[in-house]
Amino acid sequence: MQIMAEVMTPESGNKKSSRKKLIRVDMTPMVDLGFLLITFFMFTTNFSKPNVMDLGLPAKDPVVENEIDFRNQLTFILGENNRIFYYQKEVKDLAKSDLKETTLQGMEISKLINSYKNRAPKPENFTIIVKPTDESNYKNFVDILDNLAITKNERYGITDLKEIEKTVYKEVIR
Repeated sequence: MQIMAEVMTPESGNKKSSRKKLIRVDMTPMVDLGFLLITFFMFTTNFSKPNVMDLGLPAKDPVVENEIDFRNQLTFILGENNRIFYYQKEVKDLAKSDLKETTLQGMEISKLINSYKNRAPKPENFTIIVKPTDESNYKNFVDILDNLAITKNERYGITDLKEIEKTVYKEVIR
């Protein structure tokens, strides 16, 4: 049997010191209880799960080089300050006037994708290319992917801007 608190009395015969009793409290059970509580709360707490977006990536098949006709694709450039530009033209022929601006308000992007897809020579091969700039934000990227899911467009690619696109983009935002 363990004594939790014990009274210690001095051994001397002095009357003054015999009135004073020293109390010693054993803190071992309190420490045990503290660790039990910490363990209990660690096991019963729900930790927050990270928000993850599932990207449907294709299976690793042999690489087939297919060049897509520019009329079967639409390219989005995600810029700074929530600005989104798009074009449908050969990259080598891209000019400042070809880069058009749109917004994420309402269903603008979805309507835009559907209208270009309906005009495409081969709608089953219609591809969206998303090119975020260094100044773009992640929210706009996710919004574009959401619009692709809304329009049920499963053919898309994410890549960097080419030099000519960077040049035209810089001219437009000035």
